[in-house]
Amino acid sequence: MNIIPAIDIINGQCVRLTQGDYGRKKVYHRSPLSVAQSFEEAGAKHLHLVDLDAAKSGQFANHDLVRAICQKTNLSVDYGGGIRSTEQIDKVFEAGVRQVNIGSLSVKKPELVKELLSIYGTDRIILSADVKDRRLALHGWQEVSEIGVEEYIRDYLHAGAKYFVCTDISKDGALSGSSIALYEELMAHFPEMQLIASGGVQSIEEVQLLRRRGLYGVIIGKAIYESKISLDQLFA
Repeated sequence: MNIIPAIDIINGQCVRLTQGDYGRKKVYHRSPLSVAQSFEEAGAKHLHLVDLDAAKSGQFANHDLVRAICQKTNLSVDYGGGIRSTEQIDKVFEAGVRQVNIGSLSVKKPELVKELLSIYGTDRIILSADVKDRRLALHGWQEVSEIGVEEYIRDYLHAGAKYFVCTDISKDGALSGSSIALYEELMAHFPEMQLIASGGVQSIEEVQLLRRRGLYGVIIGKAIYESKISLDQLFA
């Protein structure tokens, strides 16, 4: 299972939100690049990088920082935040990003995203299912759709998608434990997908439990920043 530390950016700073609420923001470091470099030094191979400004506005205010992280580390970066068009995807790939996470656009314009899977290949696109009460949330979790998570995954698997991040908003940033029951259910229904857990991970024991469940990866953010899980434990 891939261990994927997370960096969320607002105004050029490393932050975490609680349950997707921009009003419940905590700044952990003023240099996301330094944080990314510390992850790499500890043994990380991957990084989940989210531009929360872009997720909210659709504008890439932190693009230079994304480029710096890609150029000054050897981390395999998957990027999320504000993806609305092929031009924006091209821009982040040109910056050195390995994969893009597509969330809101995949709910609003599924035919376009299926075309993107064909253009860029299924290895470069991660579908982001941000879930609230088993329905898909959009635009930095500010809006909830009527589309259920199982319907969403089934549709995109039929279109050839492989990689899915599933984030339970009620768990994200809360250090209350991840949605293991939901992940087990999704893995049982869709064993062919590469599922990445996100949100709520609070201990190394929980990471080991997710590994035993056969998930492709787990994204860990606040538990690292709050010293609930050490980098030594994750990358020993």
